[in-house]
Amino acid sequence: MMLKTNGNGASSDRTATLGKATVLAIGKAFPKQLIPQEHLVEGYIRDTNCHDLVVKEKLERLCKTTTVKTRYTVMSKEILDSHPELATEGTPTIRQKLEIANPAVVEMALEASIACIKEWGRPAQDITHIVYVSSSEIRLPGGDLYLSAELGLRPDVGRVMLYFLGCYGGVTGLRVAKDIAENNPGSRVLLTTSETTILGFRPPNKDRPYDLVGAALFGDGAAAVVIGSNPDLSRESPFMELNYAVQQFLPGTHNVIDGCLTEEGINFKLGRDLPHKIEDNIEEFCKKLMSKEGLKDYNELFWAVHPGGPAILNRVENALKLTGDKLNCSRRALMDYGNVSSNTIFYVMEYMRDELKNKENGGEEWGLALAFGPGITFEGILLRSL
Repeated sequence: MMLKTNGNGASSDRTATLGKATVLAIGKAFPKQLIPQEHLVEGYIRDTNCHDLVVKEKLERLCKTTTVKTRYTVMSKEILDSHPELATEGTPTIRQKLEIANPAVVEMALEASIACIKEWGRPAQDITHIVYVSSSEIRLPGGDLYLSAELGLRPDVGRVMLYFLGCYGGVTGLRVAKDIAENNPGSRVLLTTSETTILGFRPPNKDRPYDLVGAALFGDGAAAVVIGSNPDLSRESPFMELNYAVQQFLPGTHNVIDGCLTEEGINFKLGRDLPHKIEDNIEEFCKKLMSKEGLKDYNELFWAVHPGGPAILNRVENALKLTGDKLNCSRRALMDYGNVSSNTIFYVMEYMRDELKNKENGGEEWGLALAFGPGITFEGILLRSL
């Protein structure tokens, strides 16, 4: 049994369960443009040629309530100067947006994957499968092929593409990667997620109030993890076990998060009752995950919850009666990066890994990774810290 030492010098003797998938490495990447939240309103209003003071004041209020401090974005002044039609209401711009988004998404995925593989410490050619998650590109072949080629992966690498799942896509990717790793002995799965808000960029319109929520909340970026079972401890360092996974949709709620592709890009509508729906159903869902190991006390777990927004985190915290620090990693990821859709769960998990390292005896052993998205879909994984 391998003895592990955490940041305080305390040790734990947790080892991965035989045959269970583990997270072996993690990486992230962002576009070059960093936007402090206090500068967003003036820039957005200027770039979209908006002269409506009511819209500006509403956006200012939203920016304060999101708790976001900084975000990264592909969109830049140079892009808008080259494509002024992107800021023109009613202009068909899906072609231009895809020409910008498709390569940007793969570029970020590549950078995150390189960082992840470097941390993993094995050659890229040892990757046997790739799971590629994005709601930000549309083309054939997809980004999974372009990323595989750029990384120099083997031509027979098994590729899976997960498109347009929205915010729960990262946890879905973990579930799919888990299944692949556990059913293909010796396999190593590269899971990468990459998102940009380019497809949804448009000038503000009073008839589309959610556009302002998106402008105040969402950011761009990418993440990657390597997943495998039965890790080789002489050259791999697993830090989290993917013990049990569940996906569930709430019947009759498919219109609460509604998205469609138009000539102008992606249009989203978000029901105001989304946080309430999550609050009403989250406890039963968590119990289903926890029952696998007979776990009962929510406050004895660590929590990696996708930060869809502060209202969702507050509702989860309230419904489960979590102590005040349990969602710190989720709140920190939201503050530092905004809601980056499928990527954000990995930023939370990275913060959680660092936090658990610095706790006595490795901190809590069991935890939950949760995300919510269109459907309404709940996606969850029972995690075990190693």
